[in-house]
Amino acid sequence: MSSSAMTPTVAIVAQGAMGAGVGGRLVEKGLHVITSLAGRSEASAKRAKDAGMIPASDQECAQADYFLSIVPPADALALAKKMSALIQSGNKKPIYVDCNAVSPPTKVEIGNAVTKSGAPFIDVGIIGLPPEPGKSPWLHASGPDAEKFRALGDFGINVNIMEGPVGAASALKMSYAGITKGTTALGAMMMLAATRNGAAAGLRAELERSQPALLPWFQRAMPAMFPKAYRFVGEMDEIADFVGEDPAAKKLYEAISEFYTRLAKDFDGPHVETDALADLLKKKN
Repeated sequence: MSSSAMTPTVAIVAQGAMGAGVGGRLVEKGLHVITSLAGRSEASAKRAKDAGMIPASDQECAQADYFLSIVPPADALALAKKMSALIQSGNKKPIYVDCNAVSPPTKVEIGNAVTKSGAPFIDVGIIGLPPEPGKSPWLHASGPDAEKFRALGDFGINVNIMEGPVGAASALKMSYAGITKGTTALGAMMMLAATRNGAAAGLRAELERSQPALLPWFQRAMPAMFPKAYRFVGEMDEIADFVGEDPAAKKLYEAISEFYTRLAKDFDGPHVETDALADLLKKKN
């Protein structure tokens, strides 16, 4: 599938909330967006259809103008290796954009796998929620070919071209997610400890009194985290690698990964801890 320089074809894999959200925004702004549904669930296929993304083969995706990888962190390298082989055997070199929440060394490894095919590689870190009416996350791009990503900023997504090599955008993403998702985890840990020790109401009242900005932030971030906690596990593992030269920080994010694993299991099962957190955070009438 080819396109003119004015209306590039964009391939996006996969079709999660962010992938389908970005795809839908690009479709809305007039781009032809394709995706491979090979091995994907019915829910993924529905998200792709609702976003206006056109099903295509892996080989067709490898011949797009842009290929955006937006998958769980653990899948990013395997996808890069698979697509690199397909790109190498084709007659076109798409701009390969890895948008995954992985550590800078992992992103460099992904880039090395891609550039063996002769395709340009761009490191992108996504900060923010999936696109919604009037809003877009920020896609921060780095690496020697990052400028080639700027054109997609004309199609409804926020693009920032950073100075720095492949890995710089991922370092920004790791640092930001370490602060925001780390803060969410620490808040949840202390709220659960307060609940176990009979201080839930007192903690809630003190947050209202002395932290009037923090409580509303927790009220937004924490309930939204519950169904996504399983996705945060891999990201916390990547952040633990990112801060690995600092032993204390590495242990902290390994522990946060374990905590998100526990919350994910609770949300899928008994709802003991997630319900306790929801009760503490419930907005008053």
